[in-house]
Amino acid sequence: MTTDRKPSSSPAAALPLSQRRHLLAALITTPALPALAQFRVEVVGVGMTQRPIAIAPFRGEAQAPQKISAIVLADLERSGQFAAVDAAGSAMDETSRPDIALWKQKGAESLATGSITRLADGRFDVRFRLWDVVKGQDLGGQSFVVTQGDLRLVAHRIADFIYEKLTGERGVFSTRIAYVTKSGTRYSLWVADADGENAQSALSSPEPIISPAWSPNGGQLAYVSFESRKPVVYVHDVASGRRRLIANFRGSNSAPAWAPDGRSLAVTLSRDGGSQLYTIDANGGEPRRLMQSTGIDTEPVFSGDGRFIYFVSDRGGAPQIYKVGASGGNAERVTFTGSYNISPSVSPDGKWLAYISRVGGAFKLHVMDLSTGTVNAITDTTADENPSFAPNSRLIVYATQQQGRESLMTSTLDGRIKARLAGQAGDIREPDWGPFQKQ
Repeated sequence: MTTDRKPSSSPAAALPLSQRRHLLAALITTPALPALAQFRVEVVGVGMTQRPIAIAPFRGEAQAPQKISAIVLADLERSGQFAAVDAAGSAMDETSRPDIALWKQKGAESLATGSITRLADGRFDVRFRLWDVVKGQDLGGQSFVVTQGDLRLVAHRIADFIYEKLTGERGVFSTRIAYVTKSGTRYSLWVADADGENAQSALSSPEPIISPAWSPNGGQLAYVSFESRKPVVYVHDVASGRRRLIANFRGSNSAPAWAPDGRSLAVTLSRDGGSQLYTIDANGGEPRRLMQSTGIDTEPVFSGDGRFIYFVSDRGGAPQIYKVGASGGNAERVTFTGSYNISPSVSPDGKWLAYISRVGGAFKLHVMDLSTGTVNAITDTTADENPSFAPNSRLIVYATQQQGRESLMTSTLDGRIKARLAGQAGDIREPDWGPFQKQ
C-alpha cells in the first residue's frame, strides 16, 4: 500500500499515526485489534450544579428486554446536569401520585415514573410522567407504542423530554454518532445511539475509512475511503446504503465538512499542488478554491451560521487554527496558546471551539471561549483526537487512549463530567456527533 507524498513542512509530520490519519488523510497502519460495536458507559466526575433526580423503576420493565429507567438515568447523568437519587424498590407507574414529602426527604428535586407493557401484537406500550418534587407539580408525560427494536430510542426520547423540561434546552440523547473501527484488516463505519449502543454497520472495507461527517439533516455521511488506493471523498445515504462519489481528483481528496445548508462541502484537495481548501457541491462537480496559500491547509469545519470556515494551516511555520469567510478571502489566526493546534470543532451555537493541542508531547483536548479567547484543557489523557460537539453545544465526543486501547469519551465543556464509551477491546476512532433527529 502507498500513501500520498507530503512535504516535510506538513502539520502532520510530527504526529503519531493516530493523529496524522485524520489531519492529512495518511494511510492507517495501527495494530490490529478486535472491534466491538457495543459500548459500556461509565460516568465519572462531579459537576458544579447538578439537579438531583430520581428515576423510579418502570412497572413491568423487569420482564422487558430493555430497562428503560436505567437508560434514561444514564443519559441524564452523562449530560452533567443531573445527579441520581436512589429510587430502587419504588413501586410506582405513570398513574401514581407520589409521596412528595418522602422524595423531598430523599433529596430529589424531580421524579420520573412509568410503565412498560407488552401488547398482544408483540409491540410495547411505554408511558411515563415527570414530577417537580419541590413544587409538587405534574410536569406532564408521554406515551409510545413501539417495536422491541425501538425501545432504546424511546428511552432516549424520554430522557430528552425530561432534560428539556428541567433545563429549558433541547436534549441530545436521541441523536446519533458515527465512528470508525479497525478489526484485523477490515475497517467499518458505524452509526450508533448517542450513548454508543445499538450500533449498526454502514460500511465495511479492507481499506481505511476516515473522517466521517454527518450532513445537517442527519440522513447522509460524508467520509474518505482508500479503496481506490488513494483518499477519495464519498457521500453515503444512511437509510438506503447508497453512496455517491464527490471528489476523486488527482492527488489527495480528504477532510469533508458539510455547510450548514447541506448544499455544499468543504474539502482538502492536493490536485493543484499542496493541500488546499475548496468547496464543492454536495452532488459533486467542479470544486472552487477558497484562497491561495503557500502552506498546507486542511481540516475545514463550518461555523454554525455558515459564515466562516475554521481550518488548520502551517502557514506560520507550525500548525495553528485559522478561520476564513465561507466564500474565501483573507485568513485570520484563531489559536495563539500553544505551538501545535489541530482538529477544530465549532459548537453549533458559535460560542466554543474545541481542538487538540500538543502539550509536552501529549495531545490534549482544549476548549476555547470564542468571545474571550480563554482556553482550558479539559482532559488528563494524552492521546486525544477528533472532538465533535453535540447539537445542543453542551457535550463533546472525542477519541482517546486508555489502558493502551482506543476508546470514545464524552465530556462536558468544563471537563468535570466524562463518560467512557468503550468495549472490552477494540480500535475505535474518528467520532462525529450527528444533528438533532426530526421529531
